[in-house]
Amino acid sequence: MGEQTLTDPHGSRALGESRARVLDALRSEGGPVAVPDVAAQVGLHPNTARFHLDGLVESGLAERQAEDRTRPGRPRTVYVAVAEEAAEGRRSYRLLAEMLTGLIAENVADPGKAAESAGEAWGRYLADRPPPTRRVDEAEGLRRLSTVLSDAGFAPDPDGDLERPVIRLRHCPFREVAEEHRDVVCGLHLGLMRGVLAEVRAPLTAERLEAFVEPSLCLAHVKPTAKRRR
Repeated sequence: MGEQTLTDPHGSRALGESRARVLDALRSEGGPVAVPDVAAQVGLHPNTARFHLDGLVESGLAERQAEDRTRPGRPRTVYVAVAEEAAEGRRSYRLLAEMLTGLIAENVADPGKAAESAGEAWGRYLADRPPPTRRVDEAEGLRRLSTVLSDAGFAPDPDGDLERPVIRLRHCPFREVAEEHRDVVCGLHLGLMRGVLAEVRAPLTAERLEAFVEPSLCLAHVKPTAKRRR
């Protein structure tokens, strides 16, 4: 691999739409901002906003600080954008992803299952959990899943009827890594979808993921679960 394939491109296009919006929100504030404020400004669930904010910190585009306050109590964590000229250095997170997925594939007994389990935990974390009294049907479950997938950069397009729904994923944010370590990366994605559907109590589960049926298209097959109400 050459240097260009291992380093990440410059600019917000490399961040994905949702993360770029979060970065724009930080820069527009011009000072420290708390997670709920960023989430409200860009229209994301607070957990999703925090996920993108932490990603910006890891990319060197933002800093995490403790809120400067005089009132008693534990200070909140706030985020502030790093000056653009200080964040121009090249990043190699693709190389890091290649190395870590290779490490998992080579040293974990069943890397696909391990990835599904990790993905499910992240799916539960990123999902916007409904109130206990809220009944979530198939249509709302698909909508909530599509929201998380869209925020993560998958460009989802639900298709088919509610008996055997299919979600067309028209963009893989980790395509190059997935092509090398499909069992790990696709396992993470499948687990993430299962975690979201379980967390929102939808009567659905992600059954399987068909990777790269076309160069820029994967198909997520969803099916009703036994708890489905008629």
